[in-house]
Amino acid sequence: MKIVNKKSEKSLINQFIRDFKKDYLRKKKQNKRFSFVLTGGKSPIRLYRKLVKINIDWNNIDLFWVDERYVSHFSKNSNYRLVINELIKKIKINKENIFPIKTQKSISKCSSDYSSSIKKYFKNKKISFDYCLLGMGLDGHIASLFPNSDNLYKKFISYPVIGKDFKRITLSLNIINNSKKILLWLNNKPKVKAYLRLIREGKKIPVNNLNKRNTIIYKVL
Repeated sequence: MKIVNKKSEKSLINQFIRDFKKDYLRKKKQNKRFSFVLTGGKSPIRLYRKLVKINIDWNNIDLFWVDERYVSHFSKNSNYRLVINELIKKIKINKENIFPIKTQKSISKCSSDYSSSIKKYFKNKKISFDYCLLGMGLDGHIASLFPNSDNLYKKFISYPVIGKDFKRITLSLNIINNSKKILLWLNNKPKVKAYLRLIREGKKIPVNNLNKRNTIIYKVL
């Protein structure tokens, strides 16, 4: 597991941008598309605001979501809405490059539709996103995978979750762990402090189950 330590969130963002551009350009030189799984919550907002300023061809990038609350895309609680407002509205990207988790049908149907769109994108071959960006809750949850979840090790692509606050749809741990790079975004000291405490609590904590070979932790000192 690689760890990137920086003294401030600004420095952390700048390092992420350098790494992202390097990996994106490598794929572009190979004439391959770059798949980027985005996360919601407040943690990545400043990162998204910086991403919109970089000079790249976003039409060579395909955007996915790691999880979504089962709410309208117009809701203030929607991860889709957050990414639209902070990133997508401010870049030039085709609609065909955007793969949201839709919430207009039953939650089970929305989940299965998202799984189907991902399988189709990867042409029924191994699902392996280039980048999977993750935040972390103070309880150690990632995406909508919560401590002591019965489904943590099941081999889904995506599935519904009944949370304490919202119903949700999430990518599964095995799909996250298949990503070429998993970027764990710990952009403030409370999250870093929580992470350092949680890593001693074992496999019941979702963040402790990330694929160590593929994970890069971006954290402030």
